[in-house]
Amino acid sequence: MNFRDTIGFIKKLTLKKVINAAGLVLTFYISKWWQVRSYPFMPMTLSIEPTTACNLRCPECPSGLRSFTRPTGNLKSDFFRSIIDEVKDKLIYLIFYFQGEPFINPDFLKMVKYTSNHGIYTITSTNGHFLTDDIAKKTVESGLDRIIISIDGATQNTYEQYRKEGKLANVLAGTKNLIKWKKKLNSNSPHIIFQFLVVKPNEHQIEDIEVLAKEIGVDEVKYKSAQIYDFKNGNPLIPENEKYSRYSRNKDGTYKLKYNLKDACWKMWHSAVITWDGKVVPCCFDKDANHVMGQISTDSSMAHIWQGEKYHSFKKSVFTKRSSIDICQNCTEGCQVWH
Repeated sequence: MNFRDTIGFIKKLTLKKVINAAGLVLTFYISKWWQVRSYPFMPMTLSIEPTTACNLRCPECPSGLRSFTRPTGNLKSDFFRSIIDEVKDKLIYLIFYFQGEPFINPDFLKMVKYTSNHGIYTITSTNGHFLTDDIAKKTVESGLDRIIISIDGATQNTYEQYRKEGKLANVLAGTKNLIKWKKKLNSNSPHIIFQFLVVKPNEHQIEDIEVLAKEIGVDEVKYKSAQIYDFKNGNPLIPENEKYSRYSRNKDGTYKLKYNLKDACWKMWHSAVITWDGKVVPCCFDKDANHVMGQISTDSSMAHIWQGEKYHSFKKSVFTKRSSIDICQNCTEGCQVWH
């Protein structure tokens, strides 16, 4: 965050939200040390999926590969509002992203505005192909606090190595539209981030992205390590520079996860993910929703699911034998490089 973004975030905090967050921190360590079950605090962060659809075909993404076993669809506005109405007093962050491209959902910006009007800090991640002049204006007007724009190359040839069927020119034009409307509407938000997923075909352009972002007027650049599903015997996407890789090379030429898994996960303790059709899963690594903690419906609220025995049991397994949980075995926690 820069100074203005930080101030905007602080302004949205309330006493209830701070107390809830403090309770989550305290009970995380109590449970980590003494294996005590969860306490009656709500998640302070939620990721909600606007859609599973995507216009690109990125090779390590279930949306891009069209490999989901769960159905594709769009989050409905009335259902979304019912979730926000329940959690608004405790929720600090709302991330409008899980899988898919958020701007494909025609009601996406209306949902952002509804959330923003309730004093919740809003974030989304996009491939940047839908930021026309009109949509860029509406994005600024929606009150969106932060937007992460994936830009994995400084030239079209490099960009399309990973962002299959993508057009870099569209991404740059959309970013410029956002910056223009921020100025015209005299708005400090959204905070615009270029996110560069470092893979072997683009690692030579890391410095070029810095230059490009500065020329356009982007607020921040972040570098992210790529999750590779089949990494043990090497993969053409693994970068040479281990600083930007989630994996390290063994003496026999095979690869291993660079970071050791600890029997604890703060992310799973303070946040949850909700799919477009209301399934609650513990983490964004459960891309195909194989670990469903519950289904939000007229009979089952977020609080009921969050405090339910199934969720408590899952959290306990994280504190006792996290390495046995499939979605933890290729985890990015601690693998993001901030620049």
